[in-house]
Amino acid sequence: MNEELKALESMGLVLPSPAYLAGALLFGIVGYIAFRRGRKTTQPVLVWTGIALMLYPYAASETWLLWGIGLILTAWVYLKWN
Repeated sequence: MNEELKALESMGLVLPSPAYLAGALLFGIVGYIAFRRGRKTTQPVLVWTGIALMLYPYAASETWLLWGIGLILTAWVYLKWN
């Protein structure tokens, strides 16, 4: 298995860390919930923030960036939800 990982790394493919995967999953779920709530209550701010939470992990290349943006967007959802 170690040889396969080295072969992938030599081709430029690096697997994300467990912290990155956990953050992407967590913020994707929060984004989905915000999106659904925004559609149900017709609040465009929640809809668009939910979409952003679901899609931004594809653009965030660093784990700290993923968690930073995710926490900021989640705080924004929390403020708009109440």
